[in-house]
Amino acid sequence: MSGSVSPNADDVIRVGVSLPRISAVFPLDGRKVKIVWRDGRAKTVDLAPALESRRVFIPLRKDDALFHTLRVNEDGNAIEWDNGLDFSAVWLDRLPPVDFDNAAFRNAMDSLGMTLDGMALALGISRRIVAELRKSKPVPRHIALATRYLLEHRNAEDERIL
Repeated sequence: MSGSVSPNADDVIRVGVSLPRISAVFPLDGRKVKIVWRDGRAKTVDLAPALESRRVFIPLRKDDALFHTLRVNEDGNAIEWDNGLDFSAVWLDRLPPVDFDNAAFRNAMDSLGMTLDGMALALGISRRIVAELRKSKPVPRHIALATRYLLEHRNAEDERIL
C-alpha cells in the first residue's frame, strides 16, 4: 500500500454540509419573499432589513416593479434582480422565517424545557405575557427573534456536548 488513492471518474467527493440550493422564489408584499429549496423546504423571509442596510439597495426599496423581477439564478445558489443585485442562498438560508406563531412559541418552550417563569426570565418579560403568548396573543418580532436565539444557542450547546 503506497498511501495514495486515485478516485475513479464517477466518484463523488463530499466535504462538509452541502450548499443550499434554491428551486423557486416568489416576491410577496412588504419586501418579503417565499423561498422553496431544492430539498423541499419552504420558508418566507423578510428582506426589508437587508435592503435598508446599504445604499446600493435603494432601487429595490423604492421600485416595486423592480423588486418583482426577482428570480433564482442559473445555478440555484442565489436570487437576483434585473438590476444585477443578488443575495446568496447561504445567506438566505440563515435568515429566520417570518412566521412565528403561538404554536411555534409553545414548541420552542417545550424544546427548551422552559416553564412560564423560566421563559419570562430568559426573555426579560412578565410571566403573564409568556402565558398570553402561549395562547393567542400575537408574538412580537423581537420576542420571536429572542426565542429563536435561545433555540439556536441551546442546539449549539447540545452539539458541543455530544
